[in-house]
Amino acid sequence: MRLLGLYLHIPFCKAKCIYCDFYSLPRSEEKMDAYTEALRHDLIHWAAEAKDCTVDTIYFGGGTPSYLGADRLCRILETVFAHYHVAKEAEITTEANPDSAREERALRQLRSAGFNRISLGMQSANDEELRLIGRVHTHEQTVAAVRAVRAAGFDNVSLDLIYGLPEQSMARWRENLDAAIALGPEHLSCYGLKIEEGTPLYRKMDALVIPDDDAQAEEYLATVETLARAGYRQYEISNFARPGRESRHNLKYWLMQEYLGFGPGAHSDFGGRRFACARDLNAYLAGGESLSESTCPAEKEREEERVMLALRTVQGLDLSTLREDTRDAEAVLGECARHGLAQKENGCWHLTPQGFLVSNAVIVRVLEALSL
Repeated sequence: MRLLGLYLHIPFCKAKCIYCDFYSLPRSEEKMDAYTEALRHDLIHWAAEAKDCTVDTIYFGGGTPSYLGADRLCRILETVFAHYHVAKEAEITTEANPDSAREERALRQLRSAGFNRISLGMQSANDEELRLIGRVHTHEQTVAAVRAVRAAGFDNVSLDLIYGLPEQSMARWRENLDAAIALGPEHLSCYGLKIEEGTPLYRKMDALVIPDDDAQAEEYLATVETLARAGYRQYEISNFARPGRESRHNLKYWLMQEYLGFGPGAHSDFGGRRFACARDLNAYLAGGESLSESTCPAEKEREEERVMLALRTVQGLDLSTLREDTRDAEAVLGECARHGLAQKENGCWHLTPQGFLVSNAVIVRVLEALSL
């Protein structure tokens, strides 16, 4: 069976967070109506290409999909069901901002339509931090959103958090973690703040006190330890889940499985080809060819990515599956193990939490040892 993930990009936001470099735009009812129809048309257009595939994950990301409204989201999902073979147990996720995910009626509508997982952009439990990074919700709204999501019948909830925020102390980060755990999500994504060129945060960073790399490293190690004690298993550098509640869609990216992306800025890896849609909403609404890039990666390039992505996961890398001579890579990882950065379990090498902190350097050394 050829499995396929679908990613649907919803580019609308109420406001742009100061750290965000994703493709997102202010919302308007007219634009959102037009976009819904353009997305449905695109899905129908590609359905014939995916006729031999079974869709086992669907992910609505953004932007903020919840601002599109339940009616539009359900119409898009109905289009997927009508034109694709969707597995009975498919994981169907939508991202949501806490301030737009508190209406139980709308949430029940999503649940009835087939959505079974919600990822809430909590980011922090501290209202001062939330205001500082341009978030439009409060922690009280996050608590209300989780309560409403549960009442609507969702039993798979993920929360996003960011550590290393401006002015953030270790004590405050621990408070954020404890507040998130108290809400009882099945999944947590905890990301270190990245300052991307071109964002408002990049332009303001000289005026802000931002935790340095050492402080972020301490917060990261505290995250792994705290979540492990609370029953969350780390399965990728930034992702933690209750047993069996890993994000199946995101695992497709890390395991290099096939997925199709729809909407401006969305990427695809399908049929041996990689392509992306241009980050241009008006061009997308106008129809026609809107790909910004398209490549057919060579086997060596795929092998390199397989190594890089595997070493980002706790599942790890089985060197015996590679075509290259792996003796030097085995030696490199053995040296890392002696320094507490890696370990070998069930024939696979994976990095430890300390190893994840220097993962880029370790991966470079492994690739060099493999002549990739």
